[in-house]
Amino acid sequence: MTQVPHVSLNDGTTIPQLGFGVWQVSEEDIVPSVAAALETGYRHIDTAAIYGNEEGVGRAIRESGIPREELYVTTKLFNNRHADAEVAIQESLEKLGLDRVDLYLIHWPAPSQGQYVQAWESLVTLREQGLTTSIGVSNFHRHHLQEIIDATGVTPVVDQVEIHPYLTQEPLVSDIRSFGIEVEAWTPLGRGPLEDPAITQLAEKVDRTPAQVILRWHLQKGYIVFPKSVTPSRIKANFEVFDFELADEDIATIDGLNKNERTGGDPDAG
Repeated sequence: MTQVPHVSLNDGTTIPQLGFGVWQVSEEDIVPSVAAALETGYRHIDTAAIYGNEEGVGRAIRESGIPREELYVTTKLFNNRHADAEVAIQESLEKLGLDRVDLYLIHWPAPSQGQYVQAWESLVTLREQGLTTSIGVSNFHRHHLQEIIDATGVTPVVDQVEIHPYLTQEPLVSDIRSFGIEVEAWTPLGRGPLEDPAITQLAEKVDRTPAQVILRWHLQKGYIVFPKSVTPSRIKANFEVFDFELADEDIATIDGLNKNERTGGDPDAG
């Protein structure tokens, strides 16, 4: 079975660099798609309370028979639970059928609520209680990160942000890494890059699919990435990205496709 590289985190743990994402995977599709991912070789599953599919993720994990210590499970605290994190994580753990997750994230800073520092303080406590091994954030900008670190002295292990060829986020990536935080990429394939002529030409050049080319770009940039699919053949293809490399000029070509084009919201506007 393909060995997925692990990325070292600032709390002394490691995380598989390639995982399986389940955003917008329906209740009908969640168990078979996660099962297919686990059978393919994925050992890192990224879900969230707001996705509404934690129960299905948990069922697929149980039915797989894979030992818990071989799996890496992430879930997230949604915006309406910033003041209620301990109850929220207990609800997620119950749905997942787990006594802890490997990584718990604040899903969005939701600055209009003014509670993300409080939420981060709660996550620090949850880690101390053993309900999560590591803690991190999602969709945080530099000033959000600075504020929670200043308040607690605790640095997130990851910041999960939207990154794809049409939104490369290089300044934000630099900011995140300046804190010693690893970068995770959500919506890694974007909307549109798969049909971009530059991507399709690179795919022909290396005899790979456009999706494989984009995922390889993420991996070579050092990002932790989790593509989503409910199609077994695509789930398998998205895992087959460790037996080729893109040349430096190919990486530069994809870097040059940036349009600052978001598919999701602006973290400062929520």
